[in-house]
Amino acid sequence: MTEHTNIPLPGDEPEDGKKGEGSAESSLFERASGAFGFDPFKPSPIKGKLPEREMKRAKVRAAQSAATEKKAAEAQQPQSAPAESVEQPTAMPAQVLPVPVPPSDIVVHQDVGSIALAGKKFPVDREFLYEQGLIVPEGAVTALIEEFRIVKRQLLKAAQDRGTALSRRVLICSPHPGEGKTFCAANLAIAMAAERDSEVLLVDADFAKPSILSTLGLPKGPGFMDCLADPSIRPEDLVIGTDIPGLWVLPAGNQTNSDSEYLSSDRTREVLDRLTIGAPNRMVIFDTPPALSASPAAELAKHVGQALLIARADKTGQSALEDACQLLSACPDIKLLLNAAQFSPSGRNFGSYYGYGG
Repeated sequence: MTEHTNIPLPGDEPEDGKKGEGSAESSLFERASGAFGFDPFKPSPIKGKLPEREMKRAKVRAAQSAATEKKAAEAQQPQSAPAESVEQPTAMPAQVLPVPVPPSDIVVHQDVGSIALAGKKFPVDREFLYEQGLIVPEGAVTALIEEFRIVKRQLLKAAQDRGTALSRRVLICSPHPGEGKTFCAANLAIAMAAERDSEVLLVDADFAKPSILSTLGLPKGPGFMDCLADPSIRPEDLVIGTDIPGLWVLPAGNQTNSDSEYLSSDRTREVLDRLTIGAPNRMVIFDTPPALSASPAAELAKHVGQALLIARADKTGQSALEDACQLLSACPDIKLLLNAAQFSPSGRNFGSYYGYGG
């Protein structure tokens, strides 16, 4: 360690009398540098100058250089000669680049007129409906009517909330035969037809064993399968009218061994769009074959927005319902309906308030 007494203080003069780093006029840093030898840490001098970076120079536009050359040519012409009018270059308009628009959900509503149903109307025998245990239009309020009023309200509400043509198509199906799918399809169609300012189209899509026409007592004729097989046939020309206000029927048509292949074609989408697009007050109900017995139900499930799976009390098993739901999984909304139930845990007795059922 260097003693502080060896550090020159202000006012101390060197012995030779010359001004140095330890002189009174030198600073403390200069005196410390002389005492401790900080000079070796000074940066080495740089020889010469650093090369300068080359500057980027703007390029002169071709239009400006051409104008400069023309002006120089005019200046070289003799004074006596009349100056010719030189057309000045026209400034090019600045190009406006398109501004990118962020993606957004844009819904385009297509204005499509509805296809009117104007088929020939046939009477429906009310006594025959009563004998089969179906809803009788303009009849007394019964427990059956009240039950299907609740069912149709759920379907109509879902169709109204979504507001699409797909949601207005309802598939009626069951896992096995004999569980009441046609019974429920016919009653649901009659109950929906009672709605004000609305209409229902009941389509018989059980091509192997059609039963809608016989259930309602209507004559046979060409129908759904015929317009699928022949693109020149319009489906609205095959619709049958009834004397039940708002109820229309599309028969199954001629039988074929390729019903599943026809349903999986693009023609099916064209036919159903023609019947539903542009008709917000029209519900289309399909009576299909049992899901575990034939394939058309699974194919038609791709073209509907709601499905009603019928389960018969004390007959339909849980595994059958699970398998049927798996086959109909293309439909986004599958509801279950318990049919032929004789016991109600809540003790409900629909229709008794109106004088029916004691």
